[in-house]
Amino acid sequence: MIRALIFDFDGLILETEQPVFQSWQELYHSLGCEIPFEVWGSTIGRSEDIYDPFDELERQLGRQVDRGKLDPPRRQRELELIDEQSIMPGVENYLLRGRALGLKIGLASSSSCAWVTGHLKRLDIIEHFDSILASDDVKRTKPAPDLYLLSLEKLGVYHDQAVVFEDSPNGVAAAKTAGIFVVAVPNIITKQLSLERADLCLDSLEDMSLDTLLGRLNQYDQ
Repeated sequence: MIRALIFDFDGLILETEQPVFQSWQELYHSLGCEIPFEVWGSTIGRSEDIYDPFDELERQLGRQVDRGKLDPPRRQRELELIDEQSIMPGVENYLLRGRALGLKIGLASSSSCAWVTGHLKRLDIIEHFDSILASDDVKRTKPAPDLYLLSLEKLGVYHDQAVVFEDSPNGVAAAKTAGIFVVAVPNIITKQLSLERADLCLDSLEDMSLDTLLGRLNQYDQ
C-alpha cells in the first residue's frame, strides 16, 4: 500500500531547467559558441557543483573569460525567466489530493535547500511537504540514491510504500537504485533524454489522476 509521494523539484514542480539552459545558451551565443546538449543533458538532475558551463565556454574559446563580469547578468536573466514560470500542470492537484488521502509528501532535490525552499514559498506550496531534502543534506546527490533513501527515513516508510516523481535520467536512476517505483514526467528539456528506466512515463501529471495511479499500483501489489 502506497503511503508516501516524493517529488523532485527542478523541472518537475517548477520549470527551471529550460530557463537555466536558455540563460547559458544566450551567453554562449553572445560569444559565438554553442553548448553541446549531450553534455548539458548528462548533468540535469545533479548538483550544479558537478559541471561548470564556464569551463566548457573557455574550452571552446581557447581562453579564460571574466566570470565575475559575465555571471551576474546571466544569473539575473535566469531568475527573470524562472519568475515567469508557474507550478507545472497537475502538480498542485497531486499535492492536494495526496493530503486528502492522508499520504506523506516529500521532496528530494539535488539543488540547494535555499533554492528549493525559496521557490516553494513563492509558489505558496511549501506547507504541503512533510519532508524537504536538498543537496545540503547528503554527501552524494543524484544519480546516487542518498536523497531518496533519506526521504524514506524521514517520511517513515519503506521503499515499496512510496512513489517518486522525476523528470531526469539522473533522478530516475537515483530513485530506482533506492528501490522505489518511479513515474517520469519529462519537461521540454528532458523529453530529449532517455527515461526508459522509469516504471511509468507521463507527458504531464494532468494525464492521470493520483487516484488512478494509486489504483494501478495497488493492482501491481496483488
